[in-house]
Amino acid sequence: MEVTVKEGCISCGLCAEEYPDLFRLNEAGVAEAKGPVPAGQEDQARQAAEECPVGVIEVKG
Repeated sequence: MEVTVKEGCISCGLCAEEYPDLFRLNEAGVAEAKGPVPAGQEDQARQAAEECPVGVIEVKG
């Protein structure tokens, strides 16, 4: 499963704070995925996408 952060992130930090194994804030303060979703964390990736206030987190797979 892959998770990505599309353009439009408002740098609220919710995903990185709630799901630090999946997301981080880069030097510009914009969220980015750390890589493929680790086994067993698929539900967390889906939850992060649902919770994103601007809907820029996309889950594939």
